[in-house]
Amino acid sequence: MKPKKSRARKAWTWTASILALLLVLGAAGYYNRTTLALWGFDLFLAKDVEKQLENSYKPTTDSKPAPPPAEQIKYTQADPYSVLLLGVDARDAEQGRSDTMMYTVVRPKEGAILMVSIPRDTYTEIVGKDREDKITHAYAFGGAKMAVDTVENLLGNDVDYYAAVNFNGFKNLIDAMGGISLPIEEDLVNDDPGHEKFIVKAGLDKYMGQDALNYVRYREDAGGDVSRTERQQTFVEAIMDEASSMSSWAKIPDYVGIMGENFATDIPPSEMIEMAKAMLQGKNRSIYTHTLKGEGGKHSRTGAWYYFADEEDVAKSKTLIVDWMNPGKSLTELTGTGASAADKQDVAGNGKEREVSTASAGADE
Repeated sequence: MKPKKSRARKAWTWTASILALLLVLGAAGYYNRTTLALWGFDLFLAKDVEKQLENSYKPTTDSKPAPPPAEQIKYTQADPYSVLLLGVDARDAEQGRSDTMMYTVVRPKEGAILMVSIPRDTYTEIVGKDREDKITHAYAFGGAKMAVDTVENLLGNDVDYYAAVNFNGFKNLIDAMGGISLPIEEDLVNDDPGHEKFIVKAGLDKYMGQDALNYVRYREDAGGDVSRTERQQTFVEAIMDEASSMSSWAKIPDYVGIMGENFATDIPPSEMIEMAKAMLQGKNRSIYTHTLKGEGGKHSRTGAWYYFADEEDVAKSKTLIVDWMNPGKSLTELTGTGASAADKQDVAGNGKEREVSTASAGADE
């Protein structure tokens, strides 16, 4: 009988231990789901994603050289870096124009992102063409390199990396995600002569690829180029929100494959994965946006329509970028000590701020 009691006691001890372990893991999973998901990503998916990204690695002559595999150092969360985001509206085999241009500063340590948007019709020097024109034409004339050079000249700051996505790639990606959420309160009707004709219905829970792209392309509201740029910011944020949800982790290799030839960057694949993980591991993600101030009008000599950026605001934007790229500056210093949500909206002049908690982002797991 004694041996039976001993075995029973031992069985109960093991059962209790296992239950305790499951409870601990369950609690850890509830409070730290992103960390567990990243562990699973490293274990099962990272190599597949890195392989898929190899086809998208397209450095320019000015891009930072990728370190040899033996010398690669794992990316750390310490230093801010800048990325020029280019949304390219190309149809068929054409080069296309960069209708979306955002000088983005990423501060992984704080989980903070600054997006300085440049309206597509901004009148500026096109570096390499020795002429002034709409900034959107820089990509059409000389691809990513000319777009980077032109933005660096306009904003007076270096661009560490670029990332260009054809809108067709966005369309397919959004369809694969099952749609994204967009704040459309009234129907968007694009029907002026010479414009693409479409209607985007208001109040839907999710918008599929074509409607989401039409939301970005809509051109007939009173805000003109500035409103269009703000919709681009909202569009990018919506994709980030959906992609970071827990239900999307296992689908990341498929998402990368869907983008295919529609995505190009000079960020080496291994670095890109570490950068993304560093951002997603933060407790919150704060996005601050700013659109260059200015006004539209016809050029006095050519009669062509341009967006003329306000020189004072361009100067402030240059300083804003310098400050955000300074690792010695705290997020509190950059956004205002003790600022309320309303105050933070003015941190970049006419920008806005929103925070997305990791927990809420993963609520649909």
